[in-house]
Amino acid sequence: MSTFAKRERLLLADLLEAEGPDAPTLCQGWLTRDLAAHVVVRERRPDAAGGLLIKQLASRLDRVMTEFSEKPYEELIQLIRTGPPRFSPFQLKQVEELSNTVEFYVHTEDVRRARPDWTPRELDPVFQDTLWSRLERTARLMGRGVPTGLVLRRPDGQTAVAHRGTPVVTATGEPSELLLFLYGRQSAAKVELDGDKEAIAKLHEAKELGI
Repeated sequence: MSTFAKRERLLLADLLEAEGPDAPTLCQGWLTRDLAAHVVVRERRPDAAGGLLIKQLASRLDRVMTEFSEKPYEELIQLIRTGPPRFSPFQLKQVEELSNTVEFYVHTEDVRRARPDWTPRELDPVFQDTLWSRLERTARLMGRGVPTGLVLRRPDGQTAVAHRGTPVVTATGEPSELLLFLYGRQSAAKVELDGDKEAIAKLHEAKELGI
């Protein structure tokens, strides 16, 4: 259980269990039960999970999500803890790390930061570097629909371009916070925005961030 993905998986499962099935999340329209169902469907029903990206499969995804959200909540939590089926590609350590480290981190924060009394987690430097590496690789994909230029900057000065354009807004923060911002959690991410005021306002309201 030494990988970041597995650590975040267990943290998410524990948090979902502690919050119960009807707690709010940062995912619009989703309670914790819905978020738990999403995680399980993504790993165990690839025939439906494609609906996250392919519009033609969206109705199938909705049906399967409804089916899983109606399962006992405790069963969903256990399925998250135990992980994907034996022959799933997610069982491969490299695939698990690449596919789930960010997924589980973001969804853990979706639950944590929906509470009024939340505080940022203390994350170790190695994990922050791992999240930054993911950001560098996916920044342009995640920021492709941004209505302004967007540069991501770490406190140490490292930068990544999420979207080319003018005017340019620079978002500064730890990789964990920049990641949440780029995944559409602007209101909950601890970042500083510098640039044209109108551009910053558009960026705060943008629905195009994320997948």
